[in-house]
Amino acid sequence: MTDRRVKRAVGLAVVAIAAVAAVTAVAAATPGGNVLVVADADTGEHLLTAPVEEGTPVMLNYTHSVEKTPVHDIYRVHNGSLEMTRMEFQSYGWGLPARENVTREGEWFVFDPPGTYEELYVEPGSVAGHRLRVGDRHYDLVALSDGEGVRLSIEQRSMLTTTLDEFNR
Repeated sequence: MTDRRVKRAVGLAVVAIAAVAAVTAVAAATPGGNVLVVADADTGEHLLTAPVEEGTPVMLNYTHSVEKTPVHDIYRVHNGSLEMTRMEFQSYGWGLPARENVTREGEWFVFDPPGTYEELYVEPGSVAGHRLRVGDRHYDLVALSDGEGVRLSIEQRSMLTTTLDEFNR
């Protein structure tokens, strides 16, 4: 190879590397959407990231540990947080709203609680069998967390992180 060809090859390599670096920098700075993150409450390790949009329903379903009846805590993604929109349960038990404006819909008691949460902590348990629904996707929180505490939050991802998450699925 001649000196001229070597210089040209090196120049093209430098231009290619610069182009890749520029595209990567733009992708890292460009918003790529929101995700619901389920992280280990102690270590912060991400156990699950699920794409969400404004208004995506997020449901935490479990069995009341004393009453052995189903409970549904229903949230929606709103302004980067989890807004609680409804709670449904079939019997009154410890920790359920007894002195609130609860209505009856068929076999369910329904409570429309106020509350918006930047973070939501859950202690998944085998008795309660905590399950998470994000949009139309279902997850077993007990299996996902090995029964350890988790933190749910909404995070904004860059285009780069979103793309990398898709490749890692």
